[in-house]
Amino acid sequence: MAGITDRMIDQAYSDLKGTCGGVRNDYFGLLYLEREFELKRDRALNQVAFGGNDYGVDGFHFDPDKRNLYLFQFKYSSSYTQFKVSLQRLIDAGMERIFVSPNVDDAKNQLLLQLRSCMVENRSLVEQVCIRFVFTGDPTEAERSQVLDKLREDLENKKYLIDSFFNSRSIAFVVEFRSASGKVGPLSDQHHSRVYALPMTEMISRSGPTGECMYVGFARLVDLAGMYRDMGQRFFERNIRYGLGTSEFVNRSISRSLKSIVLEDKESPSVFAFNHNGITLYAEKIDRVDGCHNITAPRLLNGAQTITTFTEFLDKNKDNKRLAERHAALSELRVMCKVITEAPQDFVVNVTINNNRQNPVEPWNLHANDLIQLELHDKFRDDLGIYYERQENAFQNLSYEEMEDEGITEEGKAIQLLKLAQTFLVSDGNIAAVAHMRRVFEDDASYDLVFNGSRRKADTRHVVLCYKVQFRLRRLLEEVEQKGRNKYWFIHRARTLFWALLCQGILNDPDVEFLSDEYGTDMSMKAQYTDYLNAQASTRCRLILAELIADKAYADKVADHNFSFLRTNAAFKRGMNIAYKKWKWVEKRLR
Repeated sequence: MAGITDRMIDQAYSDLKGTCGGVRNDYFGLLYLEREFELKRDRALNQVAFGGNDYGVDGFHFDPDKRNLYLFQFKYSSSYTQFKVSLQRLIDAGMERIFVSPNVDDAKNQLLLQLRSCMVENRSLVEQVCIRFVFTGDPTEAERSQVLDKLREDLENKKYLIDSFFNSRSIAFVVEFRSASGKVGPLSDQHHSRVYALPMTEMISRSGPTGECMYVGFARLVDLAGMYRDMGQRFFERNIRYGLGTSEFVNRSISRSLKSIVLEDKESPSVFAFNHNGITLYAEKIDRVDGCHNITAPRLLNGAQTITTFTEFLDKNKDNKRLAERHAALSELRVMCKVITEAPQDFVVNVTINNNRQNPVEPWNLHANDLIQLELHDKFRDDLGIYYERQENAFQNLSYEEMEDEGITEEGKAIQLLKLAQTFLVSDGNIAAVAHMRRVFEDDASYDLVFNGSRRKADTRHVVLCYKVQFRLRRLLEEVEQKGRNKYWFIHRARTLFWALLCQGILNDPDVEFLSDEYGTDMSMKAQYTDYLNAQASTRCRLILAELIADKAYADKVADHNFSFLRTNAAFKRGMNIAYKKWKWVEKRLR
């Protein structure tokens, strides 16, 4: 098709604006219909909108030979971004107005009346509904847009409304972007509404402020996993995050619970729902059929970890005979399930955010009241008057009166549990573990090594000296880099090793007692202590690293610019060997 020109649009606007109204660019759609389907103008005028209130559709055409009903949104622009508003209008209300409730809005334009008449007259003939977004740009660019892809998916999920109008006949549904020149983008497959049976027990419902509805009941994990297997990652597209994998603490807990209930028969399946927070779904609609609930186009808003962990559990044990033997127990695993429906997009987004807003309980938070943590709390307070924040955010909520009552004299900063654990690890030379702090707190053996009883006997001032290094670590690394950018450009990759070597330099310093009295009794970073650390970084740690990367053992890695070895315990050991030869440093720990 030859392109539609500005002159052609100007001429049509001049000829018809007195009778049809609208704005100049409305006539782009008129010309497109005339040329695409070889329509006479009188007929085309009844199939295009002039003015607003179009609900995302400003043109239509029924082709009796192809048995296709075409709905159009026209934009006389090369920018596909202009379709966002039209798509959203279609999703929010347009599809409902066109196919279900045409008489809700008395202000609807004439086009919708003409379209409705055409649909009713040809109800038995239509086999496919095609929504085309026509503009002057490249439809391939529109197809690449993540925003349009998401909105198109939302629009395709409204197919159940089309099915409703055509008496549940199998009507194909295609959404595509087209250029006025005739160029088309990649076509998506004909969309069919996904409907799933979801048996839910103890179902109750609650209405929202503007007609939204929430159903609450207990759903089977096997049914939810079935949706995920069928839909793949699209099942999670409304969720803020996808499944995090079985390496995460929460997911490992779910896996242990599934193993205990299903494979080991140590617990009743009914207990799972008591120990689980529940999940939230969004669905286009929900119907009760023969005692079961059918949900259309479901999307998970919260609970991806549960679904992915359960699916991985099934996959991991698919060849385990015990899984087949315990099929009944598996089928009885339920979680509390909320299903949100009849809700606009912004409402669903808000629900998604709030259902994922709750703060996760980090594994170190679970140890806040361990005996060793209570003992360290007392140790920092009694020795130095420093508050030990073993409970997250406790220090910021402590009043001056409470600090005074508790004997806290250091008001500026607190020692934090997680950062203290990192300090202990680097002082021990276990720098590899710093990158896996969750595992340190989740594994009892690892935790006991970090917070062993000997920590109670450590000189608290030494602990504070090593702890405060992290406050200046970035600056120290930058100053070393400035001494030779070509030589020390890798220095930031050795951050944890550098911290560990600085701690050893402090603990091996003959004047460590002086340092402890001057800088290890409070949480402030005095300029003199920063100067001391800078000297240690430049005249000690820098030289160790320079010799370390020159070691033949790491020659191949350095040549490939692979400095991951600097985060290993072996690198710390080699560094300490260098330090011993140069200054007789030995490994000293905070105990």
